[in-house]
Amino acid sequence: MTFSLVHELTGLHSETDGRMRIRANAAFPRSYAFDLEQKLNAFSGVRAEVNARTGSVLIFYETCAARTQALNFLQEEERIPVRSRCVAEKGDGGSLFPLFRYIFIRPLLPQPVRMGLAVFGALPFLFKGIGELFRGKLSVEVLDASAILASLAMGDFRTVSMLTLLLGLGDTLALWTKQHSLASLTESLTLNVHTVWRKENGKEVATPLAKIKPGDLVVVRAGSSIPVDGVVAEGVAVVNQSSMTGEPIGVKREEGGAIFAGTAVEEGEIVVRVTKVGDETRFRQVAAFIEESEALKAGIQGKSERLADIAVPFTFGLAGLVYLLTRNFMRAASVLLVDYSCALKLATPLAVLTAMREGTQLGMVIKGGRYLEALSDADTVVFDKTGTLTNASPAVADVIPCAGHSRSDILRIMACLEEHFPHPVARAVVAKAQEEHLVHEEEHAHVEYIVAHGIASSLHNKRLCVGSRHYIEHDEKVDLSPLQSAIEEQSGLGRSLLFMSEDGKLAGMLAIEDPLRKEAVSVIKELRELGFSRVVMLTGDDERTAAAIAKRAGITSYRSQVLPTDKAHIVEELESSGAKVLMVGDGINDAPALSKAHVGIAMIDGTDLAREVANVLLTRPDLRGLVAARLLARSTMRRIHVNFAATLLLNSLFLAGGLFSLLPAGTSAVLHNLTTLGIALNALRPHLASFSRRIVFDGEESGQEALPA
Repeated sequence: MTFSLVHELTGLHSETDGRMRIRANAAFPRSYAFDLEQKLNAFSGVRAEVNARTGSVLIFYETCAARTQALNFLQEEERIPVRSRCVAEKGDGGSLFPLFRYIFIRPLLPQPVRMGLAVFGALPFLFKGIGELFRGKLSVEVLDASAILASLAMGDFRTVSMLTLLLGLGDTLALWTKQHSLASLTESLTLNVHTVWRKENGKEVATPLAKIKPGDLVVVRAGSSIPVDGVVAEGVAVVNQSSMTGEPIGVKREEGGAIFAGTAVEEGEIVVRVTKVGDETRFRQVAAFIEESEALKAGIQGKSERLADIAVPFTFGLAGLVYLLTRNFMRAASVLLVDYSCALKLATPLAVLTAMREGTQLGMVIKGGRYLEALSDADTVVFDKTGTLTNASPAVADVIPCAGHSRSDILRIMACLEEHFPHPVARAVVAKAQEEHLVHEEEHAHVEYIVAHGIASSLHNKRLCVGSRHYIEHDEKVDLSPLQSAIEEQSGLGRSLLFMSEDGKLAGMLAIEDPLRKEAVSVIKELRELGFSRVVMLTGDDERTAAAIAKRAGITSYRSQVLPTDKAHIVEELESSGAKVLMVGDGINDAPALSKAHVGIAMIDGTDLAREVANVLLTRPDLRGLVAARLLARSTMRRIHVNFAATLLLNSLFLAGGLFSLLPAGTSAVLHNLTTLGIALNALRPHLASFSRRIVFDGEESGQEALPA
């Protein structure tokens, strides 16, 4: 096993402190990760977080000496095989055997054995509490250890057994939820590729992806995901790069062309020479995202944890006061056995992780708990138009010929010229011709492309020009009056116009539109019902086109002719006026606005940059994910508040019962821990079961009680 320093930031709070991320060449067993974290945290000035799943060690250090100590320790660890240091673990979320043992085996054992088992089971919790004290922390672990010690002092071994059992079950519950939630997040973003075909000496050999190295040749066929970064060494293929660029139309890749992990081959077959593997590819970026998402706690989660920490010294103080006033150790112990900290610290993270896990099933990846809170609080939603409210690619809405020309001839000739160029409008024209089964033979001469205007060529000794109004009317001096009424009608519908002239005379035009997503109108209506007081659309289109699109979408507030750099400024203006903005975008030019907003949401068919910057990623190309995200966030916040109130009420009752000798100390402890488990289980319940009928994917009611996964 080897460790590598992959990232470091210094001067976070002073000139000497900092943070570094160190990655191992393999994942850890959980027990080793726990052991490693404990040992690193034992160093003065060091705080470490070890992720067993990704083999990552995140270290915060206060001084250069602390940094050196941590690195020296890890260098020593490199010489010791991981598996020899710890027992191989079984299962994925802890074991329920202690519960089985307590219910079915413990009653059959002799009293001395039961007492011994109680003490043995309490030792890990006692050591954990003592370790926290040595680090100068008065934490929940110290309180748990004190409660166990108090029970041991009273000779109440049954309470000791029950306390350790319930505390262990709480840890198991938290661990299971965290692991399965993070697994869901990982699965939603990573490629499920484990074996690839490596070309060696003219033969193809099935090889584990983990063994592929730079310079290897990997064969990828139609329908397969590309699992590595590299260049095409052989063959030709059409590659769908929507995961990287947001562009839904496949692009041609031939020898020498760049290939990226996460893209897919639509047609053809290529041999890729690998240039990047391991940490340098998309796979490790996903792992890093998962690690970072754990650190992005909700503000309410942070508040709960701070309240839990504040409650610990309060509980100790109250226990001491009770003893001073009553000189009754049993009453003082009852205070230690009932505290608010456990439920406060456990329930909120569980609710957040459960919501994040449920989000992946509903078609969204929420990159941290704080964004659930932001989703719940937002009161203004801002949409980018192209690719967000509308589909990512334009479409031909109408073909309008001039007198003396047929509709099919206009479309066929324009497709014949446009097919030479890869821009979205050209693809829309070619796609329309294919849809109508119009065959366009290569009869024209060389095609000339006039940047930002149009194209020119010749056919049967006639000069053909295709392009914008400015190009045809002003540059080519073509009279557009034969289609003036149609021009006004199509422009009023918010459509862009593409003209064709023949020997200086207008031949016809195409009306191009960015069709609204079919669910856009209903989603905007639902978002208003869910508390968004303002819905704004941003677009670079002219005023007339913007007004037409906004009207069709049911939006009354919009900004037209917005430059890419203006979007972030508009979001800033809204936020400075007191609005909490939810920004929805998909393009590179949306990234600044997504990062400025209270919460940014990107579509899965958006560009890679937008998806990286956004706080929430919709993993289905459907705006109904916005409704699901809002409902999920509100339900989660409501669940957290209910759990908080239940924690305060029930534990206050148990505390009062112990103080006034209405409840024995052991009974108070059992009720308190059962309450904590109950609140934790409540936090694990699905959030949107009662709302599922309101969220419809694919435009049809499913009649099911749960959303499709």
